[in-house]
Amino acid sequence: VQLQASGGGLVQPGGSLNLSCAASGFTLHFYTIGWFRQAPGREREWVASISANNRRIKYADSVKGRFTIARDDAENTDYLQMNSLKPEDTAVYYCATEVYYNDYDEMDARKYDAWGQGTQVTVSS
Repeated sequence: VQLQASGGGLVQPGGSLNLSCAASGFTLHFYTIGWFRQAPGREREWVASISANNRRIKYADSVKGRFTIARDDAENTDYLQMNSLKPEDTAVYYCATEVYYNDYDEMDARKYDAWGQGTQVTVSS
């Protein structure tokens, strides 16, 4: 089970980025994927998640209306489209999956036992 996050970069406030989370070794459609971010000196923060079989998509209040999750089953890849970016969105972004079933909430990092390596997003003028 491997996840590869990519697509980060430097963007001006108000700009957009589309992060990718490519899965290998498993079929992503049948798994919950969570997106998290961590800014320097801050704890890891849940951003969004999509549950197994695309049943449920959730967003943190801080990104609701600006970020959108999409799942491409043919590519076995999830995407996090980020629009209207703000300087406070600057962080390393991670995608993660729940390999072994557990009862933790999708917003809880303890739910996820396989993590991608992270991709840096910097929003600055």
